[in-house]
Amino acid sequence: MSGSHDSHDSTASAASTASAASATSAASTASAASTDSTAPVALVTGGNRGIGREVCRQLAGLDHIVLLTARSLKAAEKAAAELGTSVVPVQLDVTCEDDRQRVAREVRDRFGRLDVLVNNAAIAYDTWQCAVSADLDVVREAAETNLYGPWRLTQTLLPLLRASRRGRVVNVSSGAASLADMGAGTPAYATTKVALNALTRMLAAELRADGILVNSVCPGWVDTDMGGPGGRPVADGAAGVVWAATLPGGGPTGGFFRDGVRVEW
Repeated sequence: MSGSHDSHDSTASAASTASAASATSAASTASAASTDSTAPVALVTGGNRGIGREVCRQLAGLDHIVLLTARSLKAAEKAAAELGTSVVPVQLDVTCEDDRQRVAREVRDRFGRLDVLVNNAAIAYDTWQCAVSADLDVVREAAETNLYGPWRLTQTLLPLLRASRRGRVVNVSSGAASLADMGAGTPAYATTKVALNALTRMLAAELRADGILVNSVCPGWVDTDMGGPGGRPVADGAAGVVWAATLPGGGPTGGFFRDGVRVEW
């Protein structure tokens, strides 16, 4: 069992008032976060807990300005407050077009670019299902967050990634998405993560000329709320994501990695 299933928040999508509050909060916090226009700017979805939160912590430790997003503004604010002044709380439901457009405006107006996008938010680690009897409504709902969410967000933020001279996109995937090792179970989660890997390959090929590196990363089985007890430390799982987010120019693109080592598709 491995992947990003431990890093999204489970609160409902924020109402329009929360979105407005998020814009104010993000702008004011971002202003306080850094005056260094050269600091890399990273956005992490599902950043309020688990692997996402640890990715934010590690990127902040590498002198990034980190936009920590969550579907709940309160959850984002709480996590960001614990991680330091270079971490900016932002309300974002990746399935919501209004949220995606608002965040793109905020990033454009404050920074003019985005250097790193970590598509980490995910739902539906459906251990209770098997493919022969799966509830396809669960699969469809999972696809909205696990596939279409990162796909649409990447499209929305692409002009800002192109404005960076070091654009990096990391799609947090899972060993459950490896066709080489695939067996029964978790049909919603596994199929949507397989599709996310396919998206990684396509985006990497199409954005290579822009110098944007796009990779999938499996963090492994990590001891988190969704991953359950017995996994490895969260910091170890997040380190591979941060590795892909900070690759140098000319680094690999279109790959599937765990701990910086290629994983079979």
